[in-house]
Amino acid sequence: MDPSALVPVVLAMADGAHAAAGDGHAQHAAAYADVGALPYAKAGVDAGYSWLKWMLLAPLASVVLCGAFALLKVKGRWPAVFTVTSFAIAAALAVHLYREWGPGLFETGMPLAVPLADWITFSWGDGPFQSFTANFGLYVDGITLLWMLFVTVLATLIALYASEYMESDVKAGYARFFFAVSLFVASMLVLVMSDNLIGLYMGWEGVGLCSYMLIGYYAKQVGATAAAKKAFIMNRIGDLGLALAVFLIWTNYGTVQYDGLFQAISSTGSEAVQGSWTKAAIPFLLLLAVCGKSAQGPLFTWLPDAMWGPTPVSALIHAATMVTAGIYLLARMAPFYTAQAIGAEWAETALLTVGWIGCATAFIGATIACGQFDYKRVFAYSTISSLGYMVMGLGVGTAFGGVYYVFTHAWFKALLFLTAGAVMHGMAGQVDFRKLGGLMKVPGFRLTMACMLLGCLYLATAPFSAAALSKDIILYQALTSPVEQVRWMGWLGLATAGITAYYAFRVWFRLALGPVHIEPGPDQHGHDDHGHDDHGHAAHAAHGHAAHAPAAHGHGTHAGHGFHPHAPGLRISLVLSLIAVGSVLAGLPSYLEKSNGFNWIQRFVERSSAGIRATAGPEHAEILGRDAHGALFVLATGVVVVGFLIAWLLHAANRGLGDRLRASMLQTPGLKWLPLGSEHGWYVDGIYHVLFGVPAWLGAQVLATVDRFVVDGVVVNAVGRIPGWFARVFQPLYTGTVQGHALSMAGGIALIVGWVIWWWLSGGAS
Repeated sequence: MDPSALVPVVLAMADGAHAAAGDGHAQHAAAYADVGALPYAKAGVDAGYSWLKWMLLAPLASVVLCGAFALLKVKGRWPAVFTVTSFAIAAALAVHLYREWGPGLFETGMPLAVPLADWITFSWGDGPFQSFTANFGLYVDGITLLWMLFVTVLATLIALYASEYMESDVKAGYARFFFAVSLFVASMLVLVMSDNLIGLYMGWEGVGLCSYMLIGYYAKQVGATAAAKKAFIMNRIGDLGLALAVFLIWTNYGTVQYDGLFQAISSTGSEAVQGSWTKAAIPFLLLLAVCGKSAQGPLFTWLPDAMWGPTPVSALIHAATMVTAGIYLLARMAPFYTAQAIGAEWAETALLTVGWIGCATAFIGATIACGQFDYKRVFAYSTISSLGYMVMGLGVGTAFGGVYYVFTHAWFKALLFLTAGAVMHGMAGQVDFRKLGGLMKVPGFRLTMACMLLGCLYLATAPFSAAALSKDIILYQALTSPVEQVRWMGWLGLATAGITAYYAFRVWFRLALGPVHIEPGPDQHGHDDHGHDDHGHAAHAAHGHAAHAPAAHGHGTHAGHGFHPHAPGLRISLVLSLIAVGSVLAGLPSYLEKSNGFNWIQRFVERSSAGIRATAGPEHAEILGRDAHGALFVLATGVVVVGFLIAWLLHAANRGLGDRLRASMLQTPGLKWLPLGSEHGWYVDGIYHVLFGVPAWLGAQVLATVDRFVVDGVVVNAVGRIPGWFARVFQPLYTGTVQGHALSMAGGIALIVGWVIWWWLSGGAS
């Protein structure tokens, strides 16, 4: 067979078919929702790759070992050693698979199916839709391989970072922490590597469970347990959508195996989907799942509260694992957002819904980040905003742009959270950037602040950065779209980029520049539980006693008598350096595109189920009457520069100007809603409380009252009191005296005689 016949490519729509219709909206749908035939290659089954099971077994072995250490209350650093080693093994296997099998994938586009073991197989007849199969097996195509690579590599680096960061917990929860982290990564790998939707759902639930354990790691803190429950409940809402989507997929296609499912979709005629609400509902239910897992509106409020977990957990959740699962699901299920799968009448609506939810979430997340003073929460809201960009990318029609931004974002967002953690680790858990400053002048923190600067540049999508190169693909696709609504998304996304540049440098200018100002946080902070342990003092001593450096006392204030901030140790510094290098190298696919003629990430997307959305936008297009590429570069660079300059003016050149501006706005009745709304997350949590919390509380009170006074008071207690009441009525007749017995006998005889007479008078004798 000719290998080129197996390559899943986007076939151009015939112009004549739509010229006859003569309808502009239909032409928009043709270019946007109707992708033509879906020629998916059948996966090649190769049991020779069964060694890939060790990618799953390595972190699972760490789960078992760390769990045993936790149960046996073993103290020491062995849990970290096993975890880092297991993740490194998984990463090495992913790289080996890429080197051995990747070239063949790029050449033929044929996915790899690796059967491992039987799991669920049963039937209740011989006809179609009378059997169900979901076995343990692997399905590897372009996006699977890409996720395997960056998840395992970043998880290894984050675990190495955590081995130092969590050392204050060696005698408490060290093993429990690495047990949950190992299970987290194992669940994520199951999610992306499984060959069926049931396996994906199992991994989906696994990362949700682990997020609950890790966000609530400091279980003695009320805020941590509340945040864990909030994340768990909001994810359950999304999980319901995924469960219903899986059910409808099986009822419509008779399979949950990816290979069979994609073959079934590609062989289904468009006439078979017209008027089928069960198929039309699938993309919307999938979107509900994405909103829960990837923190999209309106289910995004759990993600900022996830900051109650240890900082390495924040990096793991926000960068490499859990929140990217929703983007993976959208890319994996891309065929369900086409006219060929759900009908022309619903395909464009589904795509527009995805795009608007992503666009609105990106904008709202960015505006909330502008009002936060906790730098970890700023980065958390930036994740919500960035995830919105990724979802918008798939909604506007470029899975390539969305997936590429997932890849670049994973590196620089991990860098931002880990640098934030390094600052917290050295400042006794201080997270309010108003109480810190001038850290670029403090010995031992210069590398940390330099790495944070790089992360902020990438978050702000500075020109020529990897983040800008990936995000611009999304904006280009949106601004050159023939659909007007999509173009509006592009303009709003462009404004969001300017806001992002402002809040990113608002944080860095406050922390890094200005006079040295250090107000340490409490040893046991509301977010991270750090004490001044031996590790802390050793690291402090090893870096030249930064607290006693002239810069620390010669400028500003150094509150907290006796406090000695300790700089990051070797492992944290090494991980920050490696991830900083990785953030720069994440742009290589675009840097080398000019010479190679292709983008490395685009080839991954093309050779996957998202290949129908692998476009980078039209070759020749215009924005505002100018060449689209040049115009977008000018516009994107312009908004970033404006955001940067505003941040510089308010928080660097004149650090008090920003505070005075905010105070002035708070005193102005028509403007105070702006800083207050941003600071309080536009009161989304308050709206949830009014719409759901208060009615649920009132309903619970009503039910409690009914239970207490009706069910218990009337039904249960009344039934229990009836025998006692009768006993008390007849109690005087049984006193044990002769007169009492005689009275009872006389009363009984009287009752019998009365009953006989009544029966006789009523005609009973006849």
